[in-house]
Amino acid sequence: MSQPHVAIAGATGAVGQELLRVLEKRNFPVGELTLLASARSAGKTMQFRGKDYKVQELKEDSFRGVNIALFSAGGSISKKFAPLAVQDGAVVVDNSSAFRMDPDAPLVVPEINPEDIQNHKGIIANPNCSTIIMLMAVYPIHKLFPVKKIIVSTYQASSGAGAVAMEELRTQSRDFLDGKEIKPQVFPYPIAFNVFSHNSSMDVENGYNQEEMKMVKETHKILHDDSIRVSPTCIRISTFRAHAESIHLELEKKADLESVRKALSNFPGVQVIDDRKANYFPMPLEASDQDDVFVGRIRYDVGNSDGSELELFCCGDQILKGAALNAVQIAEKLL
Repeated sequence: MSQPHVAIAGATGAVGQELLRVLEKRNFPVGELTLLASARSAGKTMQFRGKDYKVQELKEDSFRGVNIALFSAGGSISKKFAPLAVQDGAVVVDNSSAFRMDPDAPLVVPEINPEDIQNHKGIIANPNCSTIIMLMAVYPIHKLFPVKKIIVSTYQASSGAGAVAMEELRTQSRDFLDGKEIKPQVFPYPIAFNVFSHNSSMDVENGYNQEEMKMVKETHKILHDDSIRVSPTCIRISTFRAHAESIHLELEKKADLESVRKALSNFPGVQVIDDRKANYFPMPLEASDQDDVFVGRIRYDVGNSDGSELELFCCGDQILKGAALNAVQIAEKLL
């Protein structure tokens, strides 16, 4: 598949636009390109490698002749159209949650479990952005010092809810500073200058929201280890793109911090930013528009004396490594 026919479903959304940029930046060998979106967006023009492409309406016959279909149009669209794309001969890389727990769909972070790609039956799932960013920081450590439990608190950017949510943050910020009334539309509460529990649906029985449970289940599937306990708290904050995560690790044995730093530094897709003297560590502003996940605040748990518990802080661009970049990296493995 040297020059594949590539289709992007959801091309006009925030992740769809980023998929185009990533394909171009990484010199992905696109032989033919089809851009697909809703009827509302059909007819728009988008550029790729200096050439204009008209966006077409996503229909049941849109994938004829397509080799690789990158989906970022929401779960319901993926459930309807991804199987049709597979029937027409395409391999689907899906960015929604529709197939993540499907036993026939590998759930892949290419730096962590690329070997799972070969088991696909037409559909490969892109993990949730929070899971990807967390595991990029955790996996290099896990290989050296196996992890028993992860306690993670996320600080998630508005980009996780799409371009309309990012625009809501801009609009509300202006309105707040101008003393105007804040009127939430995308989020349930004001996002500007505010922090609230992640806006995914809540399980009132166990007290965990859908975003949190994704992190639990997806970690088990990607690492092929259901014994790792994952306890997440997912929070939405008023940043635009990059998610931040505070991570506590309980390990099976004492960790050597120098080995941990070296493993993280040598892991593809990770940058260590850990300057204690300057109090300089990962920040969402600096992680935005960056391919790598930034990891810092690497230290022992001050309340644990045997060195088997670690604390970390990481930031990663939700639209890039958390979505579009990871999807394109998966597609590169199909070539």
